[in-house]
Amino acid sequence: MGRQAATKVRAGAEGAGTGGQAAGTPAPKLRLVTSSKRQRILEGMLEAVGEVGYDAASVRTVLGKTGLYRQAFYDNFADRDACYLEAFDFGVERLEAVVLTAAAGEESWQGRLRAGLGALLDALDEEPDIGRALVVEVHAAGPEALAKRTEAMRRVTAFVDLARAEAEDESPPSIAPEGIVAGIHAVIHSRLATGADDGFRQLLPEFMYFAVLPYFGAEVASAEMQAARA
Repeated sequence: MGRQAATKVRAGAEGAGTGGQAAGTPAPKLRLVTSSKRQRILEGMLEAVGEVGYDAASVRTVLGKTGLYRQAFYDNFADRDACYLEAFDFGVERLEAVVLTAAAGEESWQGRLRAGLGALLDALDEEPDIGRALVVEVHAAGPEALAKRTEAMRRVTAFVDLARAEAEDESPPSIAPEGIVAGIHAVIHSRLATGADDGFRQLLPEFMYFAVLPYFGAEVASAEMQAARA
């Protein structure tokens, strides 16, 4: 990961789990990477996959990102596939920590969503290759990687549906949060897959409108869209 994004990731990891997560939102289960070499390899894997794609990201490509020798890779991982699976968990957990830390100071569901989603989009602007490694190239990594992606999206869906507890009017159908998350994911996936390197933060107002509308109606959704533009 780039130096700026890595700093934000570390800050997020430190903030999560210290009592700062948003109410009703589970803290991410951050696993300690005890070896600095192992962490460098995981970061190198995400960078390599994001740049050249999963199929083209060989062990040699990954090591080219780290400055380490081949033996260091095989001391830590059985093969490239095993490394990517752990790197996927590594990247997702740290993004979750950044999102939850950003959302921690907000009291309302809308505020937490706006802050957390904004932090995620900022991270994609800063490190689009990491986004590609986690969002786009996961499809090429096989069913185990896709199962991990599905579980990550399930956690996001559960957070989105916390809005149901705050909605005063009739709640939307049970499929609504899944549709919201799938829609946002599809837009991000499309931008990353076609090579976008920035402009993700600019999507926040429309994403907020799309997410808020089913729970709170058009008037509140429009207000949230304006708040996200501020």
